[in-house]
Amino acid sequence: MPSPEAVVLPTLIPELLIAQQIHQGHLPCELGASVRIEADATQPGFFHVHGKGFRYRMFPVQTSTGALRLEDKKAGAVWLQLANKSMLMDQKRGRRLADECAHPDQLAFAETMKTNPPPSLIDTKGMGR
Repeated sequence: MPSPEAVVLPTLIPELLIAQQIHQGHLPCELGASVRIEADATQPGFFHVHGKGFRYRMFPVQTSTGALRLEDKKAGAVWLQLANKSMLMDQKRGRRLADECAHPDQLAFAETMKTNPPPSLIDTKGMGR
């Protein structure tokens, strides 16, 4: 019979892979706000996300969109990390707590998008037009 660790660990692998991609540190946001993200040293995969007036303990959740997502289910908070920006949302109140937050890697990606934009989703070139 496998040990409990052998049974639990494989179910956490996708979340731990997401956790490795989360930008950490102080991330400045719009309107002078900021968010600090720190890995929980005691539990791999968990993060402390805090700023002025909020503090959450979050864990990665898989998405179908490619966005990286952290959640504090109890508090109803969600951190969404895209390639060019991140945002913190309060799902219980239906509002954003912080928007346009950016790690230096995200700022670099956003700058690249300006000079080399991705193809349009509605690209009509090569469709016989």
